[in-house]
Amino acid sequence: MTDRPENDIYRADPLRVWEYSLPGGHRVMAGKTDADNDRLSIKVAGPNDWWFHVRGMPGSHVVLMAAGNLTPDRNTLHQAAAIAAFHSKARGGGVVSVSGTLARHVTKPRGAKPGTVKIRKERIFKVRPALPEI
Repeated sequence: MTDRPENDIYRADPLRVWEYSLPGGHRVMAGKTDADNDRLSIKVAGPNDWWFHVRGMPGSHVVLMAAGNLTPDRNTLHQAAAIAAFHSKARGGGVVSVSGTLARHVTKPRGAKPGTVKIRKERIFKVRPALPEI
């Protein structure tokens, strides 16, 4: 039990994400707000997870958590990129460009607004916005 008030600033709000399962046991998470995007990209994603975001438009930060330290195959990376395109303003478009990189190459610039990150070693995926089939 704690003596801090209920609305204490030290209490972490729950992470709000959409979650999807991909074949092979891989998991994909997409942030719902700018603050959730920050936490997902900087705090939750491991260095060997993949990070995705649609290029040039607002959208969710998407993290692909590979099953058992396996390297995701090309199809799995494209599926995660399609989820990033779906959770963006480009959802209604045709083929969309999505940036992807290992999460270790994603950093938060000092003083940047929530949801703003800097990426290195970017790969571009051309995908149609889609969610995985259930």
